[in-house]
Formats: sequence, structure tokens, C-alpha cells
Amino acid sequence: MIGPLINAGAIILCGIWALITPRQPSAKVQNALKGLLGVLTIIVGLRLTVINLSGGWGHVLKQGCIILLSLTVGRLLGQLLHLQKASNRLGQYAKDQLESALPRHQRRFTDGFITGSLLFCLAPLTFLGAVQDGLAGFWQTLAIKAVMDGLTVLAFVSTFGWSVIMAALPVLALQGTISLGARLLAQHIDPGMVNAIDATSGMVVFSVGLVILELKKISLTDYLPALLVAPILVWVWPSW
Repeated sequence: MIGPLINAGAIILCGIWALITPRQPSAKVQNALKGLLGVLTIIVGLRLTVINLSGGWGHVLKQGCIILLSLTVGRLLGQLLHLQKASNRLGQYAKDQLESALPRHQRRFTDGFITGSLLFCLAPLTFLGAVQDGLAGFWQTLAIKAVMDGLTVLAFVSTFGWSVIMAALPVLALQGTISLGARLLAQHIDPGMVNAIDATSGMVVFSVGLVILELKKISLTDYLPALLVAPILVWVWPSW
């Protein structure tokens, strides 16, 4: 539960800071943070994958094939389920809400709360980070997301007011539920399956870093089913 607490805490603290000090970080600072976040995300993703590989070169090669197949099949499933399209509609909804925001005295509590909750809860890193936190106590991914959400809150508070801060509650509830569910699952499945999920999710996190640095456009949400495919492939072709 460390990761969900960090993420929710960042939303609350950054929201309070934005209420006290309306001035936002300069574009230069935001760009520097963005670059740092991108590099850290790549490092965190690669590290998570590498530490879950084991055995000799031949064994690692088999594990790499499992990861590649998981990502390929997972993406196909994501495309069939139109996951990325749904994520894009969410982003467009948030953009429309910002552009059509009412004057401060006419804003409703639900405007900021719903917009913030959807953006913070349905981002790919929410599911990746919560699963990693539950399976292996790997909270770093949600810490990265916490910084990203914190920067978003700084901008949203000026538009929607304090209601955005309350989005920390559904974030904590959703991530906490996923994390606890993943921890319970880890106690009932083969450790090799757990390692496969972590290694595969590490590569998706690595891809998030590429997107943050604008090095490559990737349909990240379409890859989420890979976390379900990985343990199935390990069961069919034991490699961990």
C-alpha cells in the first residue's frame, strides 16, 4: 500500500500548495521535471524487468520470448477491446472540461472531482503501479505517477478549485484495492507467474518513459492485457 499512499498524498499536498500559492512552476522547471521523469521511468521499467529474469542465457532468452509474446498478444487484445480509444476519449473529455470551465463562482464540486478522478484513476500507470506494488512491493512506478499527478493538480486547481484534491480518495481506493488483490493473488499462484507479470509490466513502464520523453508514440493502454497474458504463457510454457 506504499505506492497508493504516495500517489494520493502527492495529489493532496500539491493541491493544498496550489491553493496557498497560486503561482505554478515555470515552463522551464516543468520541462526539466518532464525530462527527469522520463529518464527515471525508463530506468525503473528496465530495472523491474531485469531483476525478474533468472538463470543462464538460454533460460533468459526463453523468458524474453514470454515477455515479447505477452506484449504482442496483450496489444492485440487491447486493440480488440478498444482500450486506447477509450483512453483517448477520456483525455478529450478532460480537455473539453478545461476549455469550457465556468467562472469560479459558478463551478460545481463535481466538475473538478469527476475530471480529476477519471484522469488519475484510469491512467495506465494506475494499474501497472498498483499491480507491481501488490505483487512485489515495488512502489517506484506509483511514485513516478505521483509526481505527474501532482503537476496536473497544480494546473487543475486554478481552474476547478479544491474539488480536484478530493480525487485522491478514489485514487487511493482503486489503487489500494488492486494492490491488495494483487498481493492476495501472489500468495496463490506460482512465483514464476508473478515474476513474468512484473517483468512484462516493467517493459510497459519503460514504454511510458519513451512517451514522456516524446521519443515514440505508443498506444500504452492497449498493452495492459499483457499482464494477464504473461502468467498464462508461463503456465503453458514454464520458463521461470
